Amino acid sequence: MPTVASSQSSTETDWVSRFADDVIAESERRAPGKPVVVASGLSPSGPIHLGNLREVMTPHLVADEIRRRGHTVRHLISWDDYDRYRKVPGGVPGIDESWAEHIGKPLTSVPAPAGSAHPNWAEHFKAAMTEALDELGVEYDGISQTEQYLAGAYREQILHAMKHRADIDAVLDRYRTKKDGTPGGKKPQQKKADEAELEAAEGSGAASEDDGSSNAAGYFPYKPYCGNCEKDLTVVTSYDDDTTELNYTCSACGFAETVRLNEFNRGKLVWKVDWPMRWAYEGVVFEPSGVDHSSPGSSFVVGGQIVREVFGGVQPIGPMYAFVGISGMAKMSSSKGGVPTPADALKIMEAPLLRWLYARRKPNQSFKIAFDQEIQRLYDEWDSLGRKVADGSVLPADAAAYARAVGTAAGELPSTPRPLPYRTLASVADITAGAEDQTLRILGELDPDNPLTSLDEVRPRLDRAENWISTQVPAEARTVVRDEPDKELLGSLDEQGRASLRLLVEGLDSHWSLDGLTTLVYGVPKVLEGLAPDAKPTPELKVAQRTFFALLYRLLVGRDTGPRLPTLLLAVGADRVRRLLGA
Repeated sequence: MPTVASSQSSTETDWVSRFADDVIAESERRAPGKPVVVASGLSPSGPIHLGNLREVMTPHLVADEIRRRGHTVRHLISWDDYDRYRKVPGGVPGIDESWAEHIGKPLTSVPAPAGSAHPNWAEHFKAAMTEALDELGVEYDGISQTEQYLAGAYREQILHAMKHRADIDAVLDRYRTKKDGTPGGKKPQQKKADEAELEAAEGSGAASEDDGSSNAAGYFPYKPYCGNCEKDLTVVTSYDDDTTELNYTCSACGFAETVRLNEFNRGKLVWKVDWPMRWAYEGVVFEPSGVDHSSPGSSFVVGGQIVREVFGGVQPIGPMYAFVGISGMAKMSSSKGGVPTPADALKIMEAPLLRWLYARRKPNQSFKIAFDQEIQRLYDEWDSLGRKVADGSVLPADAAAYARAVGTAAGELPSTPRPLPYRTLASVADITAGAEDQTLRILGELDPDNPLTSLDEVRPRLDRAENWISTQVPAEARTVVRDEPDKELLGSLDEQGRASLRLLVEGLDSHWSLDGLTTLVYGVPKVLEGLAPDAKPTPELKVAQRTFFALLYRLLVGRDTGPRLPTLLLAVGADRVRRLLGA
């Protein structure tokens, strides 16, 4: 496996090494001799998308670099499955508006979509992400917040927060306006921050942007889930610090109850208090956050003050990470009603490529993940990088990103033994519609000197290309080879057109390989101009080549464009090509 450059030689260019340096130093300052703790938070409130994956990949890459250096490190992923169910997401199969009756319940108390094999809503959406993280080689310790709260793991922290509720309220009050001398409203920047966080909350760990309840009884940073309807539409009406006796009423069903917080577990701290509490409880040194957390009054900004002033802890270091975009979604957006998930991406690309997209860009740089034709260019770039790594011509930062993509401290990720170009595999999959015998025949003829003997040699890349063709390429854009020659078009050709087809047909047998057919199809227009097949093309010659290519496409597939002609010719087969070209 390619090695990652040491921090001494790579910190100038490699963002992962730079952060690893900082995290190791900060961990030794805060907790010398103890494992380094990095963290991520994910809320399974719906499909966890590729933007949320950056919340995991950024600390994963840093943690993996720390492991490579011989340090013990824990990457915590908090599954915020005890957050409230906020809304019925659109486009999720197996649900309808009847799920609205569960709004306000913990995600683990909401039924899974119809047909799911999982016991509740949270587990249904956690499962796909868990599988994707395993395929991506992400090593982590998963923490269910439902399990933590129900087990009373945070009881002392909850009692502490309730005792210091006035201090918490004072921190939050710094971001509130006042009207006529009474608390109320929010500063515009806090309102904007809260709206941004709510928008980003689906799958990000900030799924309940509630900073607590204030009423005649005062401010309380804790919300019970109702003992009757399970919803968090509750109002704390009184609390006694000495006895920990708490009274609440539910505005949803009218239920009222008196409990003792020193033995009651059915509730949670509100998000702006819960997050900093966990920083202190877990000793988190490094945790990135989205750009939506950078505004005044956001959870990260407020949390930094609460963790220090209330819980006596220190806010984690970590960058604000930029958004991840999607280049083309084809069927995916219409069938799922949202942006693609890591599981969706891993159906059309190999894990190392997806890791590379997150490793090569600094966290504050946005990038796009391709689901359209751009994926072919992306794979070309990836394969070119692999060749540069192999011949030693790669730049240090690119070498580091490549090494982090193809493996982790635990070892290499699975790879395709013979990585043929993705665009070639996609073209073959398009033409053969996945027929394995035809696929093997075509791929076996690409390089007669080193023929492919089994499709296992090109898997899993072949499977990813086939999935891309079947799920992301519209039916009208698929390639269908003609059954019969286009006699009308053949009959309308002038002498030059007929001569070009004749030259191509005559050269098929002697050029029957991918490289050979590439030379042939580009060379025919050159020969017609009286030039050598390897002559450098002129602007006029390029026009003649495009005209010739369009003619071949119309005769073979009935369109002006299609898969790369050498691949198409191999797929169609020499005899059928001769027949369709009127030989």
